[in-house]
Amino acid sequence: MTEGHIGRLVAASLHQAISEALPQRLDFYENWLHSEGLRDGSIGRAPMMAVLGFLRTEDDDGYDRVVARAGALAAEWALMTLPAYRRRMVTWMPGRFRIGAALRVAAAIAEIVDSGSRLRVRSRGVGAEVEVISSVFCSVRGVQPAPLCGFYRALAVTTLAHFGLPSTAQVDRCRAMGAGSCLITVTLEMTRPIETTAAAA
Repeated sequence: MTEGHIGRLVAASLHQAISEALPQRLDFYENWLHSEGLRDGSIGRAPMMAVLGFLRTEDDDGYDRVVARAGALAAEWALMTLPAYRRRMVTWMPGRFRIGAALRVAAAIAEIVDSGSRLRVRSRGVGAEVEVISSVFCSVRGVQPAPLCGFYRALAVTTLAHFGLPSTAQVDRCRAMGAGSCLITVTLEMTRPIETTAAAA
């Protein structure tokens, strides 16, 4: 995986998601997601990898619930800082162009989360494919039995909803499971096909 800077946004969103989904475990995770690091953005890759590693051991789909909520929160918080003119520009676009523009915003948020993250986006029919080339979430030493990129699935769906494009998404492949990259297929809840193609890296 490409080395990159872990942004304050992902640490804060994970902290909040853990407090909601696993409140009884928050004290444990604050050994790494501590208040000082959350304030100054000094939580690095090693502490983040420790948090994600321990989350994968949680019972009752704890990892999936936490990273999905964290992805949604990261999108919501980042979109609050999006300049109004850009928000209006994307919202006013016809649907077939809006999906590409909205997912480019999601790709930019992903880079804020982790500067080593690289997303490629392609609109197809009534949906899109989001390929995650590298990610702190899916950087593991051994092959995993289930996908780990729920953060990006939630980030994409939340961003699209913000721009009036309700959708569902599923992970079709994951680097953590031995694939070369993660692939998330997004299906828009629209009756007319979207034919444009967009790319973001």
